[in-house]
Amino acid sequence: METRTFDYIVVGAGSAGAAVAYRLSESGKHSVLVLEAGRESHPWSRIPVGFAKLIQNPAANWLYSSEPDGGTGGRRIPVPRGKLLGGSSSINGMVFVRGQAQDFDIWAQLGNRGWSYDDVLPVFRAMESYEGDGEEGYRGKDGPLKVSESLETGPIYDAIIAAGKHVGLDSPKDYNGSSQDGIVMSQTTIRKGRRMSTAHCYLDPARKWPNLTIQANALTECVLLEGKKCVGVRYTVNGQQHEARVNREVVISGGTINSPQLLELSGIGQPELLKGLGIEVKHELKGVGENLREHYAPRMRWKVPASLGLTYNDKARGLGLVYQALKYAFTDKGLLGMSAASLRAFIRTRPGLEAPNAVIGWMPFLVGDNYTLARESGVTAFTHILRSESTGSIHVSSNDAKQAPKILFNFLSAQLDRDVTVEAMRFVRALMTAPPLQGIATDEITPGIDLQSDDELLDWTRENGETTYHPVGTCKMGTDTDPMAVVDERLRVRGIEGLRVADASIMPTLTSGNTNAPSIMIGEKAARMTLEDAG
Repeated sequence: METRTFDYIVVGAGSAGAAVAYRLSESGKHSVLVLEAGRESHPWSRIPVGFAKLIQNPAANWLYSSEPDGGTGGRRIPVPRGKLLGGSSSINGMVFVRGQAQDFDIWAQLGNRGWSYDDVLPVFRAMESYEGDGEEGYRGKDGPLKVSESLETGPIYDAIIAAGKHVGLDSPKDYNGSSQDGIVMSQTTIRKGRRMSTAHCYLDPARKWPNLTIQANALTECVLLEGKKCVGVRYTVNGQQHEARVNREVVISGGTINSPQLLELSGIGQPELLKGLGIEVKHELKGVGENLREHYAPRMRWKVPASLGLTYNDKARGLGLVYQALKYAFTDKGLLGMSAASLRAFIRTRPGLEAPNAVIGWMPFLVGDNYTLARESGVTAFTHILRSESTGSIHVSSNDAKQAPKILFNFLSAQLDRDVTVEAMRFVRALMTAPPLQGIATDEITPGIDLQSDDELLDWTRENGETTYHPVGTCKMGTDTDPMAVVDERLRVRGIEGLRVADASIMPTLTSGNTNAPSIMIGEKAARMTLEDAG
């Protein structure tokens, strides 16, 4: 068995892990190994609309699925995760949302020092190269991650925005600035018509650095422990087993699904669960795999007359698709260059709230299976509570690292989630039937106007809702007084020396929107803390 030694090992080259690897190695002073279980790349990844091609593609996606539960009407629902360098940033919808200041202030109020909005704002600024008219003091211009305003325009967006204003929504200058409220086109990790994944923005520029080793197709089986100290990792490449040792630290950045899985495979977790699978217990941490949170969204659909020619169901049909390809080739615009949900609204579903508590996202076409274009013309709108209180779990199903873990969401188990879901659906209905959309959004296809009561809307959501691909929380950050905390405020695994977790799994609560931007921030901040602690 080949054994090599590095100063740092990063397990997972996804949204957070790529940032960790970049920042740990950029000085040239430290040797860094980054291990990625997925492949190097996929040709569809760089083209923005490629997310629709990769959502069910086993070459680029781990294709996990959840356990049946009451919130899904007993269904197993898809849980896509990126299987490439860049992780899910290489297959996601490319929407850039930091979240509200309150999200991070809550983390700090829970006792996690250094995670207030004032603490993380400089990290957000340092990580981005923002191309747009953002608010002074909030945006960065010189970071690795390229962020742009959506290039999408058209009458369908104008009509929905006008309808939003009719029901009381403003249009914020920058929803990643001082206020998130209102209806606005999405900011994206797209630049010059290409996806800006962390593989492209962080790893590609760093490939030439001699102190950074990037190993794809490397499945990490466990971290190596000597007593309560992490000394390295064991992994396989093409069936051949390897070990790598560390002089300093291992940083696990496998994401919300794979980070708790790796800890449990290494004997860190709930003793009874591990013993039941024949895994030797090395360290008890009851919170590993718990506190799973996710955004659960009903997708509502309206018919738009095909004669109007407003949606991509019409504009990308037949020769129209050829036109869209040419438009993209020459202007970076159109169907091939768009993000998922190019238009969004951050809303307050009831009076008296200090900030938005739900989001609506629109796609200018009727979505068929796996984000394909339906034959009928229309508009799709999803909506969900921003800070979901329903919690589930992710745990290993086997002592074999190749076996997928069990994912149990328990969607809609919290009363707040049920209340806000119904309120948000009613808000969407009010907006989509406002005067500016008369004659455009003509019929509600789903859930359908026959369903009016709270119970009817919730039952329909249980039978038809989908995740928005934002799982967090399974290695949550917390204080000594929290028995379910897995890492401390420096992201160090509790009770284990030389081991950290840095990805969305450390989030104690959900952020208000898409989780890719906060995940990258976590990677950036983790690298800073790791180097500070070493110093």
